[in-house]
Amino acid sequence: MAKGNLLVKLKEYLLITIGIAIFVLGWSLFLVPNNLIGGGVTGIASIIQYATGGVIKIGYSYFIINLILLAAALFVLGKSFGIKTVYAMVLASAGLSLCQDLVPQDIVQALAIDNGKLMSTIMAGILVGTGIGMSMSQGGSTGGTDIIALIVNKYRNVSPGRMILWMDVIVILSSLVVPSYTKSGELVPMTEKVTTVVYGLILITICSTVLDLYLSGSKQSIQIFVLSKKYAEIADAITTELHRGVTVLDGEGWYTKQDVKMIMVLTRKTDLNDYLRVIKSIDPDAFLSVSLVTGVYGRGFDPIKGAMRRKSGKEKANS
Repeated sequence: MAKGNLLVKLKEYLLITIGIAIFVLGWSLFLVPNNLIGGGVTGIASIIQYATGGVIKIGYSYFIINLILLAAALFVLGKSFGIKTVYAMVLASAGLSLCQDLVPQDIVQALAIDNGKLMSTIMAGILVGTGIGMSMSQGGSTGGTDIIALIVNKYRNVSPGRMILWMDVIVILSSLVVPSYTKSGELVPMTEKVTTVVYGLILITICSTVLDLYLSGSKQSIQIFVLSKKYAEIADAITTELHRGVTVLDGEGWYTKQDVKMIMVLTRKTDLNDYLRVIKSIDPDAFLSVSLVTGVYGRGFDPIKGAMRRKSGKEKANS
């Protein structure tokens, strides 16, 4: 059990690391070289970098702002979230500060500058959305508006991508009132800043869409029904090897008029191959039915969010 828990933790931190690397790559390779604006704390940090002509890099202000938000998240989301988010935040801060100088300029020129701002915006939106989604799916966060979205999502069934989208719109529009300078020290004209805002809105739309698609895919639940004469062995294997609860139902084969036992399991879609492997190793002739479910709430799955207001006696009488 201890070894299994360690492997699970290592897997979580590995996926968070990969997610942060993808997130940093999207910013450092496509957005910063084009002086493009994003949303959230990273967007605020980019506005600060452009306003100071690159003196204060994104990573520094990104780290300081996130420290403040992280303090609030620790009280609401727990210590485990805090540890993972501190790890992700420090990694992202270092990456956003260092990666800008580490990426070769010929690669930046070929992929970001030569392809234009629109293509850079699309590519960055896909990378940033995927990176954030990968981190959030493991209980971590790149910080900023992600933290606010996770706090609200803990108590309400609100789409994280939709929340982040609206908060990012406010950040991007605020860039119009802050002067921006290129690396060469030239002031960015207002006409170009308006265009940058449009690119920013496209960016966060793509990013939020990719984020929701990633999270819905990683959290999609399935329902498995198994008919097998070796139902007891299969149920024991699922319980001991996969650590998932099993329900055994009584049934009757209407054609054979024989009593049968049917196994029902609810699990994540990403774990389906593990279940198929276990079942096939015990009974290759087992009959299975796998179906998607719209939502599973309770222990081991998503909590029931939101509190229903109890009706008063007068309201019950009138209802």
